[in-house]
Amino acid sequence: MENADLIHIEVAYALPNEQVIIPLEVPKDCLVEDAIKRSGILERFPQIDLKTDKVGIFGKMCKLNAELNNKDRIEIYRPLIADPKESRRQKAEMEKKKKAEAD
Repeated sequence: MENADLIHIEVAYALPNEQVIIPLEVPKDCLVEDAIKRSGILERFPQIDLKTDKVGIFGKMCKLNAELNNKDRIEIYRPLIADPKESRRQKAEMEKKKKAEAD
């Protein structure tokens, strides 16, 4: 029998070579930050810093004090190492050079 005061959620965090999804039961009134702390993920990945790292629910950014719904998946995002626009520009430049060398 399920407890009507609990909801099922997941806390997800991904590194380039590892993805972790922790299923969790939390009280209905649990906030994102509380759920992250309850999951134990902060102890497992000490590099996570909730003061600076962004979080979201199913890919949509949210605040740490956002309320949760049953079956939500909280995602903790790592900071970007490179600017995506700059990376695409550099890649295009390299492709252009390769093509010029091949001609």
